Amino acid sequence: MPIRVVLADDSFIVREGIRELLQSVDELEVVATCGDLASLRGAIEREHPDVVLTDIRMPPTHTDEGIRMAQELRATAPAMGVVVLSQFADPEYALALLDKGAAGRAYLLKERVSDLDQLVNAIKEVARGGSVIDPKVVENLIAARGRNQPTALSELTVREREALAAVAEGKNNAAIAQGLHLTEGAVEKHISSIFSKLGLSEERDVHRRVKATLIYLAEEREPNRRCPARGGL
Repeated sequence: MPIRVVLADDSFIVREGIRELLQSVDELEVVATCGDLASLRGAIEREHPDVVLTDIRMPPTHTDEGIRMAQELRATAPAMGVVVLSQFADPEYALALLDKGAAGRAYLLKERVSDLDQLVNAIKEVARGGSVIDPKVVENLIAARGRNQPTALSELTVREREALAAVAEGKNNAAIAQGLHLTEGAVEKHISSIFSKLGLSEERDVHRRVKATLIYLAEEREPNRRCPARGGL
């Protein structure tokens, strides 16, 4: 069965160009195209796609419609993947997209659209619950918080890395505790330690979880930069 995709972009030329690209891929089926937030909502309700591929800014406000649609779907259709395309490498947009977890979410710069393999990979990844964040966004995030701790993840214990991986999947503390066979209190201590070691102790909690997720995903994409976790719990 092909992955069913609803495509949204307010530019007809861009929309049709992406549709033509995706239609050339056997594993994908574009079931609807839209030019604004209202028509996107309607197409999602009508088609129940596997993945929504959407521009970040569309009518009616041309601000963050794609992000808001992704947030709505997190509550109404959590299994539906979302790939957001943006002209902006500002980490704050990615933080908003991943506000409730990274699972099934991708944030790509529009300049990547010409690379069909990369776009298709992002669609496939979110369809199976994975995550893709554009490397430029991650670079900007890390640059914004400074490079004082380039190997911060190496300071994490094995258990802390397991907890961080679960955070990156969008799990709350209760789900992490169940998956790792720990108490919620133990999980809270591990996550607090993770935030401290990553230099995120002064952030709001939701942003700490999202930024920790982005840092984790950045390392996972670059195996040659991974550092072994320290022993212990």
